Amino acid sequence: MKMNKNNKKEKLIVAKDIMHRYHLTYQTVNHYTNLGLLPLEFKKGNVRFYDACQVKQRLICISRMTKEGYSLNLIRKKFPGA
Repeated sequence: MKMNKNNKKEKLIVAKDIMHRYHLTYQTVNHYTNLGLLPLEFKKGNVRFYDACQVKQRLICISRMTKEGYSLNLIRKKFPGA
């Protein structure tokens, strides 16, 4: 099934939207991105685009694992390519 350009755009989210939707600071989004916990789909200028579904799944996992006492470095090892 082919995905047209509009469908792909609907599934993307920018850092500012992540902050508001998940109540995170910009620094936290940057930190998670730098660690590889939130992988970029692409970057256009200073705007970073993420897969909205993947962000949601990863933030749920990160939240659960940090509550269980895991460090971000250990959590990063859970995600392939991070």
